[in-house]
Amino acid sequence: MSMPDIRVEKGNAEPEEVAAITALLVARAAAQPSAPAAAPQPRAGWRRLERQHGFRAPHSWQG
Repeated sequence: MSMPDIRVEKGNAEPEEVAAITALLVARAAAQPSAPAAAPQPRAGWRRLERQHGFRAPHSWQG
């Protein structure tokens, strides 16, 4: 006997439930990808968090 394509790991799925999830996965796989998102605009280098120090004093003007 061959291995099933979908296996229920926990619980007891009825055949209708397995068919519904299979139809959902097939429809999602067949869907055309949407237009690629535009690349985000570069931000100013002086505001990048990895370039900031980890601590600012409470009286700092950068608050």
